[in-house]
Amino acid sequence: MNRRYINLILIVVILAAAIWIDLPSTTQIPLVNKSVSTVLGLDLRGGMQIIFKANLEDGSKVTAESLQIAKQILENRTNGLGVSEVQFQVAGEDRIVGEFPGASDAESITNQIKQTGVLEFVDIGDNPWNFVQGMPIKTDFNSPEKVTGVPEYLGPISTEETIDSTVVEPIFHTIMTGTDLKGVSVDSPVANNYQILFELTPEGKDIFATHTANNINKYLAIVLDNKIVSAPSIGSAIPDGQGSITGSFTREEANTLAVNLRYGSLPIPLVIEQIRTIGPTLGQDSLDKSMVAGLIGFALVALFMAIFYKLPGLMADLSIIIYALIAFALFRLIPVTLTLPGIAGFLLSTGSALDANILIFERLKEELRNGRTLAQAIDLGWKRAWPSIRDSNISTIITSIILWWFGSTFGASFVKGFAITLLLGVAVSLFTAIFVTRTFLSVALDLIKHPENHLKWFGI
Repeated sequence: MNRRYINLILIVVILAAAIWIDLPSTTQIPLVNKSVSTVLGLDLRGGMQIIFKANLEDGSKVTAESLQIAKQILENRTNGLGVSEVQFQVAGEDRIVGEFPGASDAESITNQIKQTGVLEFVDIGDNPWNFVQGMPIKTDFNSPEKVTGVPEYLGPISTEETIDSTVVEPIFHTIMTGTDLKGVSVDSPVANNYQILFELTPEGKDIFATHTANNINKYLAIVLDNKIVSAPSIGSAIPDGQGSITGSFTREEANTLAVNLRYGSLPIPLVIEQIRTIGPTLGQDSLDKSMVAGLIGFALVALFMAIFYKLPGLMADLSIIIYALIAFALFRLIPVTLTLPGIAGFLLSTGSALDANILIFERLKEELRNGRTLAQAIDLGWKRAWPSIRDSNISTIITSIILWWFGSTFGASFVKGFAITLLLGVAVSLFTAIFVTRTFLSVALDLIKHPENHLKWFGI
């Protein structure tokens, strides 16, 4: 009896946490400082899907590494578009699929992501303006009087002028460009402390040696597409063309900076193969109809369980409600991008949860008909139904993993969404069918006097 009520308390705690995550439109989780919200996919929210294809004129084969690097650069370039939850994924051997929920202006997006990236090393002197990552900056390399090739080192230039009491936007001097980088790598000399190592060409070596010798303790900004990526200070002269960029980098930040340094522009040319636009009205209509269909289906199934299985059916209905709340909380917490196929996967896993309960209840009824006591019938019903429940759900999990791999490999995001929601739903359904329903039924029997006299409550 004590274990039953301990299990009940655990269920109540999990349920309360799930409701706390589910109810608000946005939840801020303390300690980890994580914002939780529902993420809707293109078909529910509306937006754009753009398919890029590698365009190599010489007919050479595109490498998987080049596609991954191009994907990361495209992600970095879209960070400033104001479009949230942008997703890029490699599809097949030569394509990249980009999804832009909520976007409608195809021209501005394609212009932003197709532009040729320009990587510059820029002298910003004593850093009086507290430069931060992502801050736009104007350099003489990209000014109307833009020079060609690698700029010659001229020493620090004036950063600010006042004309007629108006402050003119400062122009900073480009020391050299990304063409002078020979190699870039990420190193971790101390655990969880990452740095970026770089090597320069002979021409870049001479320029860098002169500048670093004359500007110790000053700042040299790394600028990509006129925006600051990093602004390290010059600790000492670097005469050999080999140096490092240190700081409080995470592994992901260090790798991103290394990619920006290694490939200021895309490593492979991309052309737009297809643009698919979904209006927000159509997406909202799909979401509304999905919710109505789901509620109708749930109501019919819950009614069937209550009529056919009586008390166990009512307990199963309660556990299915808990299942839905926990699964939706996981979708928001991970987060999972919900698409129309994803909702279908969620509803399908609801059926799996009910299947498990039906198997258990049928075994329970058989044991009662064979003369078992109610306590024995409940215990044997769960034990003997478990192998069938286990095998069927493992088969579904394996299928979900295969579908997820297929969606990831070929850029089929809708298939991937279906697989993820189905996989998570099946996992949660196992918990509710085996743990929650049994706990509820055991507690209910504790509250009933002489439950053996009420076998009709169990569909007998």
